[in-house]
Amino acid sequence: MACDITNLGSCIADALFGFILNILNSASKPFSDIIHKLMTEPVNISAFSSIWAIIVYILSMFYGLLIVWIGLKFIVSGESPEQREKAKADLKNTIIMMILVQGSYYLYDLILAVSSALTKVIFDMINSSFFQITFESSSNFGLDLLFGVIFILHLIVVMIILLLRYIFVSAGVILFAIGIFFYFIPFLHHYGKLILNSLGTLIFLPFFFSIIFLVGSKLTGLNGFNNAKMLIMIGTLDLVIISTFLLLLFVVVKAVTKLKPVISVAKALV
Repeated sequence: MACDITNLGSCIADALFGFILNILNSASKPFSDIIHKLMTEPVNISAFSSIWAIIVYILSMFYGLLIVWIGLKFIVSGESPEQREKAKADLKNTIIMMILVQGSYYLYDLILAVSSALTKVIFDMINSSFFQITFESSSNFGLDLLFGVIFILHLIVVMIILLLRYIFVSAGVILFAIGIFFYFIPFLHHYGKLILNSLGTLIFLPFFFSIIFLVGSKLTGLNGFNNAKMLIMIGTLDLVIISTFLLLLFVVVKAVTKLKPVISVAKALV
């Protein structure tokens, strides 16, 4: 609509309306771009390669002890077929463990590449305008402005979560080797499983986030929901934040549960 003396007031209001909208979108774009990058690009683990090599070297010192222990079990098993089969199974598991530990760096890197590829496939299905702030009308300017600020704050929180996840996953290549080693040791099996499950959750976290964003994006395109885009955008970010803290709480509770036997033994020794 052309501006003239008859509608000068509404033209000024619309211009101010659009100006503030552009400012909010300019402020939110860097955060959404960082979120996109952290979710879709593979985590770089090269910074921890030297530490990983040291950890694997330390773990390899136990290989000989494990093989000797299995050999002794095989010798003392005597004529018991059950014990001899158990010793053979232990030897097979030890060999598998050695191979996995030695190749854990490359296996971990492959898992990260698969996770980022899956996430990128889902993320590319999201409407490119989903993370853009939109105002419905100048009559609800105050409310729309509030939603825009809340949305940017949510973006910052999600970006921080993904940054912390990136750091932990990058360092996780060290724990991955330890987790594999523990997994194949009977009395450390639960701890190894806990480490591997925790790392798996962190690695595939962006994939689950992308599904949440995709559902929110599809909802904004449906009749009856397109006028509530800002609420849906904020709601999807809330789901991401809440689900992250619930997963962290679950991991902490599992860790405490698994550590109870160790704590009990330590108290008994004291």
